[in-house]
Amino acid sequence: MKKILALMFALALTVSMSSFAFADDAKAGDKTDKAADSKDKKATKKKADKKEKKDKKDDKKKDDMAK
Repeated sequence: MKKILALMFALALTVSMSSFAFADDAKAGDKTDKAADSKDKKATKKKADKKEKKDKKDDKKKDDMAK
């Protein structure tokens, strides 16, 4: 009888703890998705800015060489 009670108690604890663990994963996933989206936007903007600066430098070099 004690073994059955111990098994039922362990099973109850396992189920309750797993539900808390899955609930935390769902909330954390939403936050990381938003953070990842903002990082992607920032990275894309940085790349565009760098390319624009590089293009301006190239144009300036071409103008200097033409003179």
